[in-house]
Amino acid sequence: LRRNVDPSLHPLEAPREYQRALNATKLERVFAKPFVGDLRAHADGVYAIAKHPTSLSRLASGSCDGQICMWNLSKRSCECTIDAHSGFVRGLCFDHSGSRLLSVGDDQIVKMWSVDSDVISQPSNTILGNSVFNGIDHHRSKGIFATCSTQIDVWDEEKSEPIRSFSWGSETTNSVKFNPVEKNILVSTGSDRTIALYDIRGAAPLKKVVLEMRTNSICWNPMEAFNFTAANEDTNLYTFDMRRLDRALNVHKDHVMAVLDCDYSPTGREFVSGSYDKTIRIFPIDKGHSREVYHTKRMQRVFCVSWSADSRFLLSGSEETNIRIWKANASNDSGQFQPGKKLRGSMTTS
Repeated sequence: LRRNVDPSLHPLEAPREYQRALNATKLERVFAKPFVGDLRAHADGVYAIAKHPTSLSRLASGSCDGQICMWNLSKRSCECTIDAHSGFVRGLCFDHSGSRLLSVGDDQIVKMWSVDSDVISQPSNTILGNSVFNGIDHHRSKGIFATCSTQIDVWDEEKSEPIRSFSWGSETTNSVKFNPVEKNILVSTGSDRTIALYDIRGAAPLKKVVLEMRTNSICWNPMEAFNFTAANEDTNLYTFDMRRLDRALNVHKDHVMAVLDCDYSPTGREFVSGSYDKTIRIFPIDKGHSREVYHTKRMQRVFCVSWSADSRFLLSGSEETNIRIWKANASNDSGQFQPGKKLRGSMTTS
């Protein structure tokens, strides 16, 4: 059957296509179901989350009562719980191979756990520090890690004393992160409102910037080695180029209370943030406002967020003991299609 495409015979073609596109957009929002499920095993607020570097289904979380849980995300089940620290679990990270989990807490101890075994009862190694650790991160290819407390300490996994220490005026450092591309560069945030850069191959810090309020967390862009985003107490997030810290590349606004954590998607095009205002938001890196906001009636202050390694899901840990799983794209279907969903899919594309 041949069709005459002469525009004069189809005067309403443009309005018809516009209406179809409008209906498809509305249906995407109507059928959007971002919440996937939750993980329940903690008895106190979830303060830290760590993704496994090689497995999509493994996750570690630490709570305010010192307990660590190992999760199987595909089954949404807790594989084991560890009474790791007395007081808060302040930081968690896996080593570059994924065979060991490192944790720090209010008890001034770094503990290393072998996670290859089914039962985890005792740490494989412990290191006693001189003050409370606020964060920890592992090098992406070597057996060294960094902790933050009254100073930045760089440790070798096989030694009980730091191999290098940095301090630059701040009484306390809140967080520390290794660059995933330029692997010897790390960044820290301080209680004196500073963000400082260090090269572990050198003996002195590189540079720093002072903001108007304190930065709670920081994350590197995994695809653009020079850029990082800082979650600030002033409700905003700031994206910087580490080569030029005198001005922010972008200021991301929408939260109404302090931003507590942030994490980039593996594509490097978006990041997720969690806030004291009980919401999580998704920001494109080149936009000043979020494209999505997620919240539930029961979700309280969000302490930690993470983006899954396949870029499809978000994880958030909050004050009321739950870890929630969300879709990165709220209108995407996940799992096996039902007949009704197939029908809706054909309607939205027609």
